Amino acid sequence: MIVANRREHQANDRRYDAAMMDRARQVLTQTYGYPAFRGQQAEIVEAALAGRDCLVLMPTGGGKSLCYQIPSLVRDGVGIVISPLIALMRDQVGALAELGIRAAYLNSSQSWHEQQRVGDDVAAGALDLLYVAPERLLQPRTLEMLATVPIALIAIDEAHCVSQWGHDFRQDYLGLGALRTHFPGVPRMALTATADARTRDEIVARLELDRAARFVDGFDRPNIRYTVAVKTDARAQLAEFLSSRRDESGIVYCLSRRSVDAVSQWLCDHGYDALPYHAGMSAAERSANQDRFLRDDAVIVVATIAFGMGIDKPDVRFVAHLDLPKSVEAYYQETGRAGRDGEPADAWMIYGLNDVVRMGRMIEESDGDERFKRLEREKLDGLLGWCEVTQCRRHALLRYFGEDSPLECGNCDVCLTPPSTWDATIVAQKLLSCVARTGQRFGPGHVIDVLLGKHGEKVDRHGHASLSTFGIGEELTAMQWRSVVRQLLVRGYLFADSERFGALRLTQRSRPLLRGDETLQLRHDPTIAAKTRKRKADRPVGVADAPLWEALRACRKRLADSRNVPAYVIFPDATLAAMVALKPSTHAELLAVSGVGKAKLEKYGDAFLAVLNGAAQSGDGDRTEPADDTSDLDADRYDADVFDTSRYDEAGNPPDYDAFDEQFAP
Repeated sequence: MIVANRREHQANDRRYDAAMMDRARQVLTQTYGYPAFRGQQAEIVEAALAGRDCLVLMPTGGGKSLCYQIPSLVRDGVGIVISPLIALMRDQVGALAELGIRAAYLNSSQSWHEQQRVGDDVAAGALDLLYVAPERLLQPRTLEMLATVPIALIAIDEAHCVSQWGHDFRQDYLGLGALRTHFPGVPRMALTATADARTRDEIVARLELDRAARFVDGFDRPNIRYTVAVKTDARAQLAEFLSSRRDESGIVYCLSRRSVDAVSQWLCDHGYDALPYHAGMSAAERSANQDRFLRDDAVIVVATIAFGMGIDKPDVRFVAHLDLPKSVEAYYQETGRAGRDGEPADAWMIYGLNDVVRMGRMIEESDGDERFKRLEREKLDGLLGWCEVTQCRRHALLRYFGEDSPLECGNCDVCLTPPSTWDATIVAQKLLSCVARTGQRFGPGHVIDVLLGKHGEKVDRHGHASLSTFGIGEELTAMQWRSVVRQLLVRGYLFADSERFGALRLTQRSRPLLRGDETLQLRHDPTIAAKTRKRKADRPVGVADAPLWEALRACRKRLADSRNVPAYVIFPDATLAAMVALKPSTHAELLAVSGVGKAKLEKYGDAFLAVLNGAAQSGDGDRTEPADDTSDLDADRYDADVFDTSRYDEAGNPPDYDAFDEQFAP
């Protein structure tokens, strides 16, 4: 009877007309305070209102949440949002409450009484949106509770987690295909920011989406500057990168817990407000550090991959990687946490020969089967190839995801400082010959010692000083030879054999090069850590309006602290900048500012108008002209076995993996 009633309800609810879309636009302007939909948002909302299943791929910061929140408010019933992380649920529900939207979450962090209260609200029809973890949703008790109420829509966020061979697989997502049976006729929307064509097909199949409308809004994040450098001195390079960013929030990713702890302490010793985050910390410590990052300005989180998914902070100005991620997909998702507000941001990464060898070794020693290892090697090869490109880095990144783009972007390291190349044919032949003559049994360090003609216990013990390749490479330094080894590994001329502790071995591809049948061009690596280019990006406001800007930020901070929410939940920077530009003096004028809805106008309008009108009376700023930014100020200011296919827990923590920790270089 329950299923029959649900089908009757959903059949009636699928009657879609233009009035529903008019209502959606009204919610957008009056509740969210935005004048119009962006990109494909309107088409996605319309499809959901019509009861269609949807697959939505939209870059981070593109407005995915509106695509399921607004249909949930317009359609009859409660919208169910499946989210993998407790922190994301809490932040989303808090932000929705500020908009006057009735939302709640259901997860393991709540007491029995709190969960019971949420269940009562669902039964009473007192909620517009309910956030729930996948494993919680699939429990019989939860399914029984939802079976008795109308469901407006089911949104499956971070849908790429269903891909068993993806970069962020979660076991509990595999059961979500059963939602089609449990909730017949309820439209389902799968959303992600990271999925290539193969992963998108897998999402649709595993979730059993019915004739899903697919919306791919592109992968480009034009406000992010991509920079990849060779790791020479990690501390010096990180210090140089951060030197002009002391007043900015950012994330520094490391592979292991020990590296996280070392880097965060080193940053604190050098005057930065840095916090560690990894699965070895208690839940209370992780939560406290994440809350500080979300609420305060100029905080740096040093973290493993356990941190980041679902982080809603819009003004993260940089994401730095001190170690290689495992794939282009993982890199794209992690760097996508920067610049969600659309303002200039940086994705900066350093890597070296040890990273290449270590990541390959981790794949070979993982518990996955041969198919899994082959796929992981392909992904790693894709990332390494992208690191070594000599043409536009953004174009290569978008091409990886199957998206066309201009050949030059003007906002990546390769476009801004094109790398030079050199004819490395003879040098590569020397290296490959030395690998062969030493028996393909030794790692890069030993082979380079032989090439440089260095006598040592190991070289002399194996009689390698008598080889014809001993001392034939003295034209290069040890660091330059390491660059050659790294690039030959990336290009497939060499293979690091994990079963022989990283010994270099020749591949089939090396034969034509050794015979002289082909030539080889390699990138020039800088001999010292390259200085970070300081960017003069547009400030949110001009110099003349800086006092008003700071006064509005201070007002926002006071209100945020009093309500125990992050500052951006009150208003994002873009809304404050619009206030500075338009200088509204009345409630009606303030309501016309993008990002100001009726609920926030009622809560905060008087406070912000007091600041704006006070500035006008004191003569700060010019009310007759929009703010003109003429500022000449610089804008720059694994813990986990990442190849383990086992499940993450509800808090987002992968299994422990510290076996291949490389200490933070002195």
